[in-house]
Amino acid sequence: MQQDWKNALFNTLSAQEQTEVKERQEAAQAALPRFGRQLFRVELDKRQKGKVATLITGFSGDDEHLKELARMLKKKCGTGGSVRDGEILIQGDCRTKVAEMLLKEGYKVKTIM
Repeated sequence: MQQDWKNALFNTLSAQEQTEVKERQEAAQAALPRFGRQLFRVELDKRQKGKVATLITGFSGDDEHLKELARMLKKKCGTGGSVRDGEILIQGDCRTKVAEMLLKEGYKVKTIM
């Protein structure tokens, strides 16, 4: 059975290192704020010379949590992006993926089509 390179690399670590990696990942996920009244707006942005991007607005928290949330979304979508002025910009049309991921994380989401 063929494994991807991340799993193969993870398996080369000692048992103690594996538990430390898992603990860091769980702590990073737990650090993201999940405000019950927080509502994200996920919409398509076409301002940049015909390039399409997914824009996520409505975050009310500190910049550190916003950057961690953006990092998670970019990784799950498999694309690039940026964080500016309290907004997350993900390259490409990933509205449905982003909305599903945010709902799974416990946030309220309004998708603008």
